[in-house]
Amino acid sequence: MTELSAAHDAAVTDRDRLAGSAYNGDRDLAARQSLYQWQTPRHDLPGIVAEQLSAVRGRVVDVGCGNGKFIKRLRQDRPDLEVLGLDIAPGIFAGVPGPVAVADVARLPLATASVDAALALHMLYHTPDIPQAVRELSRVVTADGLLIASTNSDRDKAELDELWVRAAGDVLGTGRGPARISLSARFSLEKAPAFLGEEFGRVETIELPGTITVREAGPVVAHMASYQAWADQHDVPFEATIERAHTILDEHIARHGAFEIHCLGGILVCCRQRRRARSF
Repeated sequence: MTELSAAHDAAVTDRDRLAGSAYNGDRDLAARQSLYQWQTPRHDLPGIVAEQLSAVRGRVVDVGCGNGKFIKRLRQDRPDLEVLGLDIAPGIFAGVPGPVAVADVARLPLATASVDAALALHMLYHTPDIPQAVRELSRVVTADGLLIASTNSDRDKAELDELWVRAAGDVLGTGRGPARISLSARFSLEKAPAFLGEEFGRVETIELPGTITVREAGPVVAHMASYQAWADQHDVPFEATIERAHTILDEHIARHGAFEIHCLGGILVCCRQRRRARSF
């Protein structure tokens, strides 16, 4: 178990893999994001983040900004803010409104107390040293500023985990195959408050549960295939397992009319003083 955990952590945090493959362009990230259009209730995550920043004035840095989903929304809703995007993968910046720069959360190219809010949205699980990353985020945020992080629960999309295990088992002929890689496991919704609480006196979690219902296999298959960058970590032929999962999904939908996935993600609003987060 320890060896598997170490191998998992190394794969999820490998900088060359992240910059050169996983996020060298936004195709795979967009495939994962797009699955949520079939979720009910629909959670407008960029809108929720913008609302949490309603009292913030000045400079906001989006660390690990990816394909700019949140930057674009802030540009629209809060043109008064000075927004900077940072990411370790230069290939992800196409289409992201600037200014943007290549940077690692472990060594932010920002002065101490130089931003009024920092965003770390679905990215802290990719940093090798999470406590160091949180310290660095704390360093650059002003004394009365905010950090907003986001991640998924350990229970998120359990149906996809089960689908992968079943499909992998069929490919291997073993009944049940090895588990698929989990990106958020190192910094899940359950683990995140302890990490963030080391630097921030107040950490409030806003849970965002929902159910994704699809009536064709395509969106789910695209989501599963978006983990191609970690194909070597699955201990099973990746493409064959995706194909088998596609067949299983087609059969399930033909029989039941739909395939459901239960989701649980959330955002964590962090500050050094007690505040009341807006409820959703």
